[in-house]
Amino acid sequence: MSLATTFAPTGRLRAAINTGNAVLARKDTAGGAPTGVSVDLATAFAQRLGVPVEFVVVDTAAKSVDVVVGGQADIGFFAIDPKRAEHIAFTAAYVHIEGAYLVREDSPLRANEEVDQPGRTVVVGQGSAYDLYLTREVKSATLLRAPSSPAVVDFFLEEKADVAANVKQQLEMDAKRLGGLRLLPGRFMVIQQAMGCQRSRGPEAVAELARFVEEMKSGGFVAQALAHHKIEGASVAPAA
Repeated sequence: MSLATTFAPTGRLRAAINTGNAVLARKDTAGGAPTGVSVDLATAFAQRLGVPVEFVVVDTAAKSVDVVVGGQADIGFFAIDPKRAEHIAFTAAYVHIEGAYLVREDSPLRANEEVDQPGRTVVVGQGSAYDLYLTREVKSATLLRAPSSPAVVDFFLEEKADVAANVKQQLEMDAKRLGGLRLLPGRFMVIQQAMGCQRSRGPEAVAELARFVEEMKSGGFVAQALAHHKIEGASVAPAA
């Protein structure tokens, strides 16, 4: 069986595109195809296989995982996480993104280390990489789950929570949009963003996807895509 058939059994490469992470993809305001780094990578991989690309657009990371695991999409773009790796084979990361905390301007919190305390409430996006990470790492604070990453800050304000956790760029956009908010210095995690497919696609498919990602990093494609889409604060991951 050819790699094109393995990856695209329907004759089209169905790529799950999560528009809930503004660093990687965004909806086209005119109602057309989504745009972003993950869209560019999916298009390039389809060209490599010699098949057309079809975008399966979702608005959360959890839905992106679900459509790939469920067979509605052939590839996806995910933060590497051990729980997701039960069903998805990941490439090495192609982009590193920072996870950060946001608080109200008058919050007493000044450092990331002060967040995980009894009585504190932290809002995360349901099923996101930082939700999975903080679910494992947070020992004393309480996690509250917003329906999606773009909804985190509004949910945080509605629930009168203490902290909002999210991708740093999303928090910066929300702080600018709403005012009266600030980010805590630094980051609480580095999100390693990778491509992935069902493990059942087999080792040859996984190896080909991994090779593709390394070539896209080393050849400058990822860096150019970040620059083209004016993405700041995300960095090209080092070679595997």
